[in-house]
Amino acid sequence: MSGQDGKALKTEDKPHISTHVLDTSRGHPVDGLSVSLYKLVDGRWIFYKESNTNANGRCADLLNSEELNFTVGRYKIHFDVEKYFSSTNTNTMYPFIEIVFDVKNSTEHYHIPVLLNPFGYTTYRGS
Repeated sequence: MSGQDGKALKTEDKPHISTHVLDTSRGHPVDGLSVSLYKLVDGRWIFYKESNTNANGRCADLLNSEELNFTVGRYKIHFDVEKYFSSTNTNTMYPFIEIVFDVKNSTEHYHIPVLLNPFGYTTYRGS
């Protein structure tokens, strides 16, 4: 894994939550996509941070140990794909994508890649 600058990260430097977005219809990473992180607290989504994907489609600065007390719980990443597809003059049926996932162990790294196209997407837990 590499950081926002493309340099390899040491294990202890890896963020706790990161993402990687690829446009499968164009065959390349999605640069400049707005990505927001939320945590479910007492039944309400609490905003934590907003960032943008880099030229490699990565967003490695959503959550790291220095910024927030990373705890077990339910998190959500919001991807503003409508702006991206508008910038490429592509019609899409999805204005945004939200991936909700549970953190069961706060010492682990949670990498959530998204493969998208104008009419579908898939996600999985990466490494």
